[in-house]
Amino acid sequence: MDDKLKILADLMFPDVTKTILDYEKMYPERDLKEGAIVSRFAPSPTGFVHMGSLLSAFEDNKVAKDTNGVFILRIEDTDQKRSVENGIVGILNDLKNFDIIPDEGMIDENNSVGNYGPYIQSERKEIYHTFAKSLVLRGLAYPCFCTSSELDETREIQELNKERIGYYGSFAKCRNIPVDEAINRIKNGEEFVVRLKSPGDFNKKIILHDLVRGDIEFPENDLDIVLIKSTDKLPTYHFAHLVDDHLMRVTHVMRGEEWIASFPIHDQLFSIFNFKKPNYAHLGLVMKIDESGTRRKLSKRKDPEASVEYYHQEGIPKEAVKLYLMTVANSNFEEWLDNNPSDDFSDFKFDFKKVSASGSLFDVLKLLNISKNYFGRQKASTIYDNLLVWTSEFDKEFHDLLVKYKDYSIKVFNIEREVEKPRKDYTSYKSIRNFVFYMYDELFKNPTYDTPKITDKKEIETILNTYYDEYLELNDKDLWFSKIKEMCDKLGYASNIKDYKKNPTNYKGNVSDVTGLIRVSLTSKMNTPDLFYIMELLGKDKIKERFTKYINTIK
Repeated sequence: MDDKLKILADLMFPDVTKTILDYEKMYPERDLKEGAIVSRFAPSPTGFVHMGSLLSAFEDNKVAKDTNGVFILRIEDTDQKRSVENGIVGILNDLKNFDIIPDEGMIDENNSVGNYGPYIQSERKEIYHTFAKSLVLRGLAYPCFCTSSELDETREIQELNKERIGYYGSFAKCRNIPVDEAINRIKNGEEFVVRLKSPGDFNKKIILHDLVRGDIEFPENDLDIVLIKSTDKLPTYHFAHLVDDHLMRVTHVMRGEEWIASFPIHDQLFSIFNFKKPNYAHLGLVMKIDESGTRRKLSKRKDPEASVEYYHQEGIPKEAVKLYLMTVANSNFEEWLDNNPSDDFSDFKFDFKKVSASGSLFDVLKLLNISKNYFGRQKASTIYDNLLVWTSEFDKEFHDLLVKYKDYSIKVFNIEREVEKPRKDYTSYKSIRNFVFYMYDELFKNPTYDTPKITDKKEIETILNTYYDEYLELNDKDLWFSKIKEMCDKLGYASNIKDYKKNPTNYKGNVSDVTGLIRVSLTSKMNTPDLFYIMELLGKDKIKERFTKYINTIK
């Protein structure tokens, strides 16, 4: 070992007492079955999980579960400016809302599970310093004293001369400072960053074997990147992720395509330490088509649907969101779901080859359609239970009614449900109130009525009073409808639609017009689930009240 390099390394990292070998023993290879994937979701503690991040976490969790591997939640807070108070709790809550529970990592703001921690990067400073010190001892890292103004000046020269931008070659001014000089400058209190002394040759090529995109060729890295920052002595992302992924024994790194350009740096760092390299899968961005028809990245600032909290507030079932994410993640999932509609999606195996390299188009309408189908498969009692939870937080008035009328509410939700082709109205828990409000007197105080085909006030009063007094039948559906047809014949309306179409001038209207009037008077809506079951649940007294209310309203 070079004595001067040891003096320099000890001066740069005076508190380091361990070696890389010590940490290798502390964090041994995992005892997992062959093929088991160790993945990690590593957000910054901003307290906000956007849809792109949720998709990444979902995929990381999925590949680990599929292979009986390990899914890690690691908090990358080396950029302290981005951290917010309770940021970790916000992330954990968002993940928990979608049943994404890490096998290892943070479980609240201060506590974690697992034997490969700490799982917050700012708590791993000693580990990073140990690895950086080892590079200094090998002559592969050095202190850089360049100021911000000097770096800006270098950049301006590179731009003027149309050179590659970066700290490399002759532009790396501190790369070849004599060790004695570096020691003296540190002793004099000069601030410094720790830079990699890259052994790379930009004219040589390396290959990224990407699990999604196939082989991609790059020039070797020759940039002397910053490893440890000067102000807080925390590592940069490039260096921290190398150390963490190695010691946590991560096998697969799934990340956004914006990190593809950084691969040569990461590949070089793994090579320098002679560490086993993880498999990389670079995922396309989550996109949307805006009002102008432009395809752009889903934006936290512009798009409310970019926030995971949005789905909780809107009451879109987490199961529906998970199903949608799976369709985004793997192109063959929809076909699998069509063929296995009753199976749990955990039975579907994630396939890297079925991931779109071009990015995913986020389609809210498609998500809502999946949500409709999900609701269509649920029992009324399940919908009631989940709606009760959602309304307790977001709709207290409706919540109290659900508690007050539990059995009645379940019957309301069961209309047209236990049939071969169940009705698919609900897209979210938030939407349910608008579809059933008329079944609750407390919500039907001042309805806005749709306009039925029959609009003459006297005719309306005659039809509704005649129906209630002479033809109302709620004991049998077939008999109920035959009584309506019987009334139509008496009042001059065609009881048979075909007869009406043949000779429309012979009738005031048809049976559909009459049932439409009854429907509007009872619900205010022209389009509702099965009218017989609505009337059966309302009962005769309430039907009379609603008829009277409607007649008085149109007067």
